[in-house]
Amino acid sequence: MKRILIIGLVLLLGACGLTRPRSMDARGADSFEDDVRTARTLTEAFWQQYFQRLGRTYRPIADFVPYSGNSGPNCGNEPAVPNNAFYCPVGHFIAYDQDWMESLWNEMGDGSVYVIIPHELGHAVQAQLQTGFQLNVQMELQADCYAGGTLSSLVRSGALETQPGDEDELLLSLEAAGDPTDDWLNPSAHGTAEQRQASFATGWRSGVSAC
Repeated sequence: MKRILIIGLVLLLGACGLTRPRSMDARGADSFEDDVRTARTLTEAFWQQYFQRLGRTYRPIADFVPYSGNSGPNCGNEPAVPNNAFYCPVGHFIAYDQDWMESLWNEMGDGSVYVIIPHELGHAVQAQLQTGFQLNVQMELQADCYAGGTLSSLVRSGALETQPGDEDELLLSLEAAGDPTDDWLNPSAHGTAEQRQASFATGWRSGVSAC
């Protein structure tokens, strides 16, 4: 992504407020658990309304599973790994390493939670819309776009509040999750930091329909 796109995202999110200790939750949630619960609840409510507008029915995830280290649930034949969050189509659930995500929340602010959870719920949406991609990175970048679109919609609706400094948290969260190289053929590729930031910005600017 060109430097100008990063600057553009900063400008787009310039009024956004994910900085700690105050949460972006309009109700004033101020703990990690509060933010996790809010991010899940509001994101699923957004998708329920979006699916209704499409004349479809959104199917909420069956479970939302916190784990620690290697104690997470299997997804099919794949074990959960530390420092991760994932959507599992087998069982239609999301699991996350709560110690890892809370450390991000402490170090980088609540923006990390409001990126990770909408991203994983974006994969649940892809499963329901039967979105097909040839490459894993395409699916991951669309989920980033969905996260941006969801967050911007929630801010516009007043469900979330914004503060100066949020753009830094969001950019840092996406940068930290970026791939070191642009290897789209890697079956586990998620996109570089710049690609992930650009996809998120597309959703933020134009909504999930642009994803």
